[in-house]
Amino acid sequence: MTETPGPTGPDQAGPDRAGTDQADTGSADTEQPGDHRPEPGRHMAAEVAEQPEVLARLVGRRSEIVEVAERVRQRRPRFALLAARGSSDHAALYAKYLIEVLLQLPAGLVSPSTTTLYGAEPDLADVLLVSVSQSGGSPDLIEVTESARRRGALTVAVTNTPGSPLNEAAELAVDIGAGRELAVAATKTYSATLLALYLLVDAVREGTAEHVADIGALAETTLSGSADQVAEAVRRYRFVERVITTGRGYSSATAAEAALKLAETSYLAARAYSGADLLHGPVAAVDAETAVLAVTSAGKGGAAMREVLDVVHERGADVLAVGSAAARASAALRLDVAESAEEVAPILEVLPIQRLALGLALARGGDPDHPRGLRKVTRTR
Repeated sequence: MTETPGPTGPDQAGPDRAGTDQADTGSADTEQPGDHRPEPGRHMAAEVAEQPEVLARLVGRRSEIVEVAERVRQRRPRFALLAARGSSDHAALYAKYLIEVLLQLPAGLVSPSTTTLYGAEPDLADVLLVSVSQSGGSPDLIEVTESARRRGALTVAVTNTPGSPLNEAAELAVDIGAGRELAVAATKTYSATLLALYLLVDAVREGTAEHVADIGALAETTLSGSADQVAEAVRRYRFVERVITTGRGYSSATAAEAALKLAETSYLAARAYSGADLLHGPVAAVDAETAVLAVTSAGKGGAAMREVLDVVHERGADVLAVGSAAARASAALRLDVAESAEEVAPILEVLPIQRLALGLALARGGDPDHPRGLRKVTRTR
């Protein structure tokens, strides 16, 4: 998916993160623009439905990720950097929270152009660089990874394409194993990337992955349990033109990905804000004509969203709450998500949102498998 720039702040990706390496899965649909497509969205629908199996399969391969984590732990990094674009950038934002909260390490999101355009060469000794790109083919991420490795960083590539140039550039690699993705909009590759990053961080802290042992079943429960709610939300929001997405903590990554999905599949003017940043000015633009998709799951982030939801509700916004704590939110509609540990909630939160984006795109006459002007892999420097 192409990347949409968002506001900066404590819960956002920083500047210089737009316009590249979106879904970036490295797989392209064999269909061409002139081909007959009797079922718009069929690839995206199938790939959304495939996610419980993809996630369960990845947990079954945990031992491979543990080997990478052991190498990371041996190096004892003092700082972590994450390099990514598009949907992968939102996964990197999730990983930033994981690293800072679970590993107690400072972490930051790389601005690739500091290397590719400006030639910056900071000392990266004792730094961990994790480059996230489903295709592993984005030139700027490859250059960033190569440069960081020369300057002393331990480099790890997280991709859906074993043997990709990014894998070759990095010292270590994690294969998310999602399989080929045909729709332009990333779905199964996004959730699998989240899970792979969680398994990596959890293994670095010598965890047992107990919180994702049944993630496949939880994903299936979420998809089946929210189906009717998604259909109702599609009917309610099919004519909306402006959407704000918001979340706190781990869920800020879900809010960012939600805005991207709605923009690229349904061509909505969608903007993501952390709940904190939304109250620092942008809330002034919220009124009865505004749809607000609020991600709120059980835990500290969801608790911090209560004030935000009360404020936007009072301003007349049409609120759609998504998450395991949605039932307790001030909202017009809710998309329920199976409850989990807060640190893995984003893997589940995004599932009904993907189905919402799919449904809205179809209701508005589009084909989310082939959004206008987009390609599966976007290459930038």
